[in-house]
Amino acid sequence: MLKCEHCGGRVRRIHRTFFERFRYMAVYACRDCAAEKSFPRHFTYHFGPRCRCPDCGTYRVTRLKAPDKIDRRNTGFLNCLERLAGGGLYHCCYCRMQFYDRRTLASEEKTPTLPEPGKKVASSSDPAGSDV
Repeated sequence: MLKCEHCGGRVRRIHRTFFERFRYMAVYACRDCAAEKSFPRHFTYHFGPRCRCPDCGTYRVTRLKAPDKIDRRNTGFLNCLERLAGGGLYHCCYCRMQFYDRRTLASEEKTPTLPEPGKKVASSSDPAGSDV
């Protein structure tokens, strides 16, 4: 039985609108606090900025150099398009599934580097830093 993430109460399935039927498999609402929780369809995992498992949707996937003979492979139209587009081979450790994806891993996301605490950063608007 599903429970509400906010209050822990029971949830019930609600009717989806016409456009929600294409995007979500199901929409649930809490009986107490009326918070809604939706479960997206699996094809929506192929869209977005980072690589996701097409089965469970997790971002915690690893890159493979060669196909594994034991774990299953994702067979489908979108996976074939990802392979033809030059995507790399990835593996989900939770589903034990291999799939192709053209996007980068979420762990490889570039974060801005902060300057070291002991060094001063030169600024063009700093009048004391100019020696002209």
